[in-house]
Amino acid sequence: MAQQIRLNTTVAESQLGQRLDQALAELFPDYSRSRIKDWILDDRVQVNGKLINKPKEKVLGGEEIAIDAIIEEDARWEPQNIALNIVYEDDDILVINKSRDLVVHPGAGNPDGTVLNALLYHYPEIADVPRAGIVHRLDKDTTGLMVIAKTVPAQTRLVESLQLREITREYEAVATGRMTAGGMVEEPISRHPTKRTHMAVHPMGKPAITHYRVMEHFRAHTRLRLRLETGRTHQIRVHMAHISHPLVGDPLYGGRPRPLKGASDEFREVMRNFDRQALHATMLRLYHPITGIEMEWHAELPDDMVMLIKALKADAEAFKDEMDW
Repeated sequence: MAQQIRLNTTVAESQLGQRLDQALAELFPDYSRSRIKDWILDDRVQVNGKLINKPKEKVLGGEEIAIDAIIEEDARWEPQNIALNIVYEDDDILVINKSRDLVVHPGAGNPDGTVLNALLYHYPEIADVPRAGIVHRLDKDTTGLMVIAKTVPAQTRLVESLQLREITREYEAVATGRMTAGGMVEEPISRHPTKRTHMAVHPMGKPAITHYRVMEHFRAHTRLRLRLETGRTHQIRVHMAHISHPLVGDPLYGGRPRPLKGASDEFREVMRNFDRQALHATMLRLYHPITGIEMEWHAELPDDMVMLIKALKADAEAFKDEMDW
């Protein structure tokens, strides 16, 4: 059996000149390009109200897209009673503070137990919204703020706001090494050529920009505040590793941590037990998709990052006479 759903979006101005199937694959990353191509060929895609059945058709940017998508029954996701930490809610949007160990969307290796499954349980009507209202993601072990659309109009506007870079997302992180000053990393990112689960800086990748500033120095680490200008998969983690300052605990890009000379047993224990990337989405600012009112939320650091920073401060204090500030 199959389910038919309506998917709606707007082509970004930055997609000028792209093939229709390519543009839609970027706008609907949860569906493969081959599936999207099939929908186009099957007369299921409307561009500005007109059926288009040519995948090679060029887009100009700004077109309104409607897809009468056919989803196989086995691709439907089941509601699950998973607790969500709700920071804000109204009739149109939901803001959550995502915990670690929680995947946002089902996929290979994570068929259920996700934010999406939780949304379907707590908000059954959200099943009628593309991707259950999810408009941006956080990596599995990245904690912090996410906005979710509860209605199709809200989802359409939030996706457009992301594409126009009207949503501000700031993070706190702990990076390896002592960074002397803030700055910006502007390097394109694409899928790693050989490691399927990794991303990498690559000249043929999609544009990616990360701004960062130093919040605090430790003996051999730096606490950072970062702001995303784009939203590529693993963007902060890839960019920080690219400039030789990978995030503490990052299982993909962090490499093997080096023990600090003279560090206490307590410090070593904290560092050894910190088993995720030290990254937290701490601030989210946007214009409400329906009212247009500017809104902003903050989420305090989770306990494990508080403990990590406390240990780094204690270590730095113990060696303050030896540090070159």
